Amino acid sequence: MKLVILDRDGVINQDSDDYVKSISEWEPIPGSLEAIARLSNAGMTVAVATNQSGIARGLTDLDTLNAIHQMIRQRLSTLGGRIEVFAFCQHGPDDHCECRKPLPGLLREIRQRTGASLRGVPVIGDSLRDLEAALKVGARPMLVRTGKGLATEQALPVAYAHVPVFDDLASAVDGLLDDR
Repeated sequence: MKLVILDRDGVINQDSDDYVKSISEWEPIPGSLEAIARLSNAGMTVAVATNQSGIARGLTDLDTLNAIHQMIRQRLSTLGGRIEVFAFCQHGPDDHCECRKPLPGLLREIRQRTGASLRGVPVIGDSLRDLEAALKVGARPMLVRTGKGLATEQALPVAYAHVPVFDDLASAVDGLLDDR
């Protein structure tokens, strides 16, 4: 199985400092859904690992989050794309859970649910915590400049200089599919 793991907010859809709390607030980044469809059509399994602390903060709830993910799946299906797994952390930053990125719990959940090894698996994110989680499980971090990615790139520690940086998910997928 060829697996690709994506962050959600800032990679697939527009990020919001006020959190994406409803279907009406969810807006795809141009080209992101088509990029996921290209991964699916190339035989890749796509999973999402996303921190969703808006639930812990009382800004949204599990039913709404699941409805957003179902809507994403429906929109992808019209393009021939599929997300196999949505793994999410509903805890706040002070909850000391094992699933909130930069901890690797969400990535381990994806490994468990898919049966795939995480060694060398591309993990595409827009924040340092996405990159940190990827490295903790031996995955291959990739950064996009959408969402918080440009600010992340500008503040990237020297230890992350090897991480490839792409303008957006579509260009990251171009790079992945060209490497095959």
